[in-house]
Amino acid sequence: MSDDDPEQDSQAFFQAMGDVKPLQAQRRVVLKRDNGAAAPGLERRRQAAQAEQHRDENTLAGEFIEPVDPLDFLSFQRPGVQHGVFRNLRLGKYRIDARLDLHRMSVEQARDAVYQFVRDCLAHDIRCVLITHGKGRDREPQPALLKSCVAHWLPQLSQVLAFHSAQKQHGGVGATYVLLRKSDRKRQENRERHAARRKL
Repeated sequence: MSDDDPEQDSQAFFQAMGDVKPLQAQRRVVLKRDNGAAAPGLERRRQAAQAEQHRDENTLAGEFIEPVDPLDFLSFQRPGVQHGVFRNLRLGKYRIDARLDLHRMSVEQARDAVYQFVRDCLAHDIRCVLITHGKGRDREPQPALLKSCVAHWLPQLSQVLAFHSAQKQHGGVGATYVLLRKSDRKRQENRERHAARRKL
């Protein structure tokens, strides 16, 4: 190549490169994320994180729980709950829309389960539920531990309007009927329905 003649340099370059072929670009594989299937363990970690968050939100206190007798009837009624409504609950006249069984759970597991169960029921507009805790007669050192916990926890939840030990066919004193308040959405629907009736 000559510094003096650029045209001669260009020709020499093209002669030298004449038999060179351009490289073929390889196709790249684009990995598409499948939103339906999470990576192994990812779903389990997500659920654990949610459970931890709910545990942090869980306001059910359990420092001191007053023990109840295995054969005691549980009964609670908030002010404003009509006596007829409470009587129907006590007699098991309402349809049970959801059930929670606490058998074989530790106190901490039962605490989380009761809290989450009530939240889920409220989210799905479920009003009457049954919580089975057992009598706990043979439990040592503290008989009726889960039953005592349920009796202690339920009044702490503002969503719970009333509860009463179940009728024999639903578990008797080993289970409890729980009446939940209407969700905000359901109450709004009722207000709108009554307002529309008044206009007619």
